[in-house]
Parts: sequence; C-alpha cells; structure tokens
Amino acid sequence: MKSIFNLSALLLGFLALSQNTNSVLHKNPKTIFDPTPFAFSHSATVIETKGKYVFISGQSGGEGLHHVLSNDFRTQVKTSLQNLKTILAEYDLEAKDILKITILIVDHNQEKLKIWTEEASKIWKNDQFPASTLIPVPKLALDNMLIEVDAVAFMKDKQRI
Repeated sequence: MKSIFNLSALLLGFLALSQNTNSVLHKNPKTIFDPTPFAFSHSATVIETKGKYVFISGQSGGEGLHHVLSNDFRTQVKTSLQNLKTILAEYDLEAKDILKITILIVDHNQEKLKIWTEEASKIWKNDQFPASTLIPVPKLALDNMLIEVDAVAFMKDKQRI
C-alpha cells in the first residue's frame, strides 16, 4: 500500500510540474485588490523542492564599473533592473526566478511609482511579478542614488553555481 501511495504522489508531483514550466508560483487572492497594475504579486512560492535561494544585494541605478549615477529617475530604474538581471545571469537565472524584491525610492511620489511600474512591467511579463515591498526613503547609501532594488531568487538544483 505504501508503494502505491508513493507512486501516486510521484505521478501527481510530475503532473503538477509538467503543467508549469516556471519554478515560481504567484498567488493573488480574488478577495483583495489586484496588485498587478502596480507591478507586484501578493505572494510567490517555489514549486520545486530541491534548490537554493540566491540573495541579491540592493542594486542601484549606477552604470558600469565606475557606478555612474544619472540624475534621471527612469534611467536609474532601468539600470538597477539591468544590474539585477546581470547578477541573475551569473546563476543562469532570469527575472521569472525572483520570489521577492524590496524597492527603496528616494523622495517617492506617484510619478516615480508610475515609472517603476512601467519599467518593472517590461521585465516581468504576463503579470508574473514577484512579491514586493516598496519603501520610500529620504536618502540612500551614496549621494545621487535615487533607487535601490534587492531580490531573493530560487535556483533549481540542476542549475550551475
């Protein structure tokens, strides 16, 4: 009987994984507001059980090896997201593998939220956004930093380190 149960569990697990090629499951309960117009999901979890978490430090909008900071907020948003993607690529990961992000925005306002949402929507397609927290701050680590984004991603065991 135990072997039948184990076989059934294995087949159900295989069926569940074969239905979703993404290793992250996003949930947005219908009984609370839809967060996708604001470029986030209420929650995200790992479907795979074997793997590692990748913790990514806050990425600013600093460009290149000299960390050049534009005075333009949109430019810094794009650069911070590109920096995040560069780090993910080191692990053979993509934005879809991110479970959680935290966004720190200097002197946050509705226009900056609109810019963040537009740029984040270009990175995370089909409303498959990570869980997210946006924190308005008066200042970041370096003068002229306008945004910082950190992340937690999940890497399946079959991927390289």
